[in-house]
Amino acid sequence: MEYRTLGRSGAVVSAFALGTMTFGAEADEAASHAILDDYAAAGGTFIDTADVYSHGKSEEIIGRWLATNPDLAEQMVIATKGRFPMGEGPNDLGTSRRHLRTALDASLRRLGVDHVDLYQMHAWDPYTPVEETLRFLDDAVTAGKIGYYGFSNFLGWQLTKAVYEAKAHGWAAPVTLQPQYNLLVRGIESEVVPAALDAGMGLLPWGPLAGGWLSGKYRRDTQPTGATRLGEDPQRGMEAWGPRNERAKTWDIIDAVGSVAEGHGVSHSQVALRWLVDRPAVTSVILGARTREQLADNLKAADLALTSEEAAQLTLVSEPDVEPYPYGIKAVEQRSRSIAGGR
Repeated sequence: MEYRTLGRSGAVVSAFALGTMTFGAEADEAASHAILDDYAAAGGTFIDTADVYSHGKSEEIIGRWLATNPDLAEQMVIATKGRFPMGEGPNDLGTSRRHLRTALDASLRRLGVDHVDLYQMHAWDPYTPVEETLRFLDDAVTAGKIGYYGFSNFLGWQLTKAVYEAKAHGWAAPVTLQPQYNLLVRGIESEVVPAALDAGMGLLPWGPLAGGWLSGKYRRDTQPTGATRLGEDPQRGMEAWGPRNERAKTWDIIDAVGSVAEGHGVSHSQVALRWLVDRPAVTSVILGARTREQLADNLKAADLALTSEEAAQLTLVSEPDVEPYPYGIKAVEQRSRSIAGGR
């Protein structure tokens, strides 16, 4: 397992994090604990959860595992999130001081800890002044309730605004951003990745396999069935079967992943994960495995090395479509050079 610093902080985490949205939902407590055991045995040290995952059950399951594995618990970097509603009241959501104070304390109780290493704002709150949110987070760092803080699902301008407001007030700076990012979803490269690089923040990509699309389990024009996310619900949100199946580029990308995978004798998932963990600004890729078998396969990406030609092939075939001005072809070329370290 490779280890990296957590964004601009001095904390060290494994390059593959364990996402736990399935805990308490698709995976019961026994299965969740087995997944945690396997992850720790493989050298994983970074556990990501959120208060809204299974309405608090994910945090509770992790908390009981930490309590029964004190030696392993000391090695784990624990991240959780707050922002979305956990109750029915008007203050039971958002990033106000009022909500975050109760949300953070509740997460700590469920996890059975006195602090978390990384506390993330699950999304931008347009109603709360960002200064109020940042001051709460700075106070929480000072109080020892959180080690660091970060964001999730922020736009580029939102990220940059928060970074420079914190700097202007002399408050603790954010260290990470958790966005959706994978070979099928690369829109963040226009603004978010450059903003993160400018701020020295690390990316923690979620959805690295695009809801299973990049695992190679689906076939063109054959609607999935059975015990997979799309088999259970073909209309599942942004991963919905219809729109992606109808887009020829989807299958060009999947075919390219398959070709590289065949050349190495590995799974599609390992190739897609390896490409992503090697992208600029990425600190740790969040694995959302539903089973021990999926986790075992995903973790093998840590041992895979893509050639520069293979990485370039995957990058080229998945290049986002040319966007409207100012994100036209010249801007795309400039963006690619700046991300690669050129001018």
